[in-house]
Parts: sequence; C-alpha cells; structure tokens
Amino acid sequence: MVSAAIHGFFLAFGLILPLGVQNVFVFNQGAAGRKLRRALPAVLTAALGDTILILLAVLGVSVLVLSWTWLKTVLFAAGAVFMLYIGWTIWRDVSKPSSAGVSGLPAKQQAVFALSVTFLNPHAILDTVGVIGTSSLDYTGWAKGAFTLATILVSWVWFFGLAWAGKMLGSLDRGGQLLRGINRLSALIVWGLALYMIGSVIVDQLNSGGGAL
Repeated sequence: MVSAAIHGFFLAFGLILPLGVQNVFVFNQGAAGRKLRRALPAVLTAALGDTILILLAVLGVSVLVLSWTWLKTVLFAAGAVFMLYIGWTIWRDVSKPSSAGVSGLPAKQQAVFALSVTFLNPHAILDTVGVIGTSSLDYTGWAKGAFTLATILVSWVWFFGLAWAGKMLGSLDRGGQLLRGINRLSALIVWGLALYMIGSVIVDQLNSGGGAL
C-alpha cells in the first residue's frame, strides 16, 4: 500500500509539474490578488476538477476513452481552438500584481475559467485518464485507494502552493514587469501546445485516410 501511494505521488507530481494552462491561471490569480483567499475559487475549482478526472480514470473510464480514436480526435480539435483563444487572452492580459491594488478575477469568473481549463484541456484529460487510469490497473483494494488518494493529494497541495507562490511574486513584483513576462512566455507555450494538437489531428486524419485507401 505504501509503494502504491509513493507511485501515485510521483506519477501525479510528474504530470502536474509542467507549465500548463491550469498552472498559469492559478498562479496568475495568486499574483493578482491582494490576499491569498482571493485566489481560492480558482484553486478549489482546479483541484476539484482534477479530483473528478482522477476518480473517473481510476473507475475505468480510461479504457473507454482510449478505445475511441474518434473521441481523441474531437478532444484535440476542440482543445486546439480553445488553447489558441486562451493563449491570446494570456498574451493580452494587462493585469497588475497584488501590490498594485487589484484583486484578480471575481470568484464566479475564476470558477468558470478554472472549469474550462480543466475539462476543455485534452492533454489534462488524456494524461489523467490515460496515464493515471492505466497505472491504477496495477492495484486493487487498499493499494488502489492509496494510489488514488496520493494522486489527488498532490493536485490539491500543488494548486494551493502555486497560488501562494504567485502571491509572493505579486507582492515583490511591484511594477508588474515580471508577471507580464511570465504571461507572454505562458502564452507562447500554450500556442505551441495548440499547434502540436492541430498537427496531431492532421496526422491522425491522414493516417486514417491512408488506411481506408
């Protein structure tokens, strides 16, 4: 059971660590808020969204999703369009850090945006459902429960820590130059991910057409 928990911890940490839309959004809300609690709607929604995806994966949805090639194509196509829009939004973000006296997005907008970047992000879905769901098949009973709990715990701790790190940076970055630089870099990464997904859809369609011929 301990080894299953350790496996779940490192697996979830490896998946959540890379810079992605969820991470960028939660970090920015922490940086923009005068107090850490201002970013709680984004943190709680992102963490709950990940929890739902992890539970669905462990319960066996991974087998269903991975067996439907067309569903992966739809997810990547829709996700690519969404990523292009999100990248543009991040690039144009002129919000200032907490030291400038702003407080981030309203709670409702934070929740809606966090839900969007969780459930309209095909990489988050495929990583969670495919990697965590498939890995959970190695365990049963209490060991599977420990594996699942560890992956969920990593997600919650990570998002709270990310918001706190954003808050610390926001307090130090009084002019907002560093935060704007991070936004620009994040937008480029998101656009790169969108282009990758578009390329994946095109390649899948070409391969599918070739096979049909």
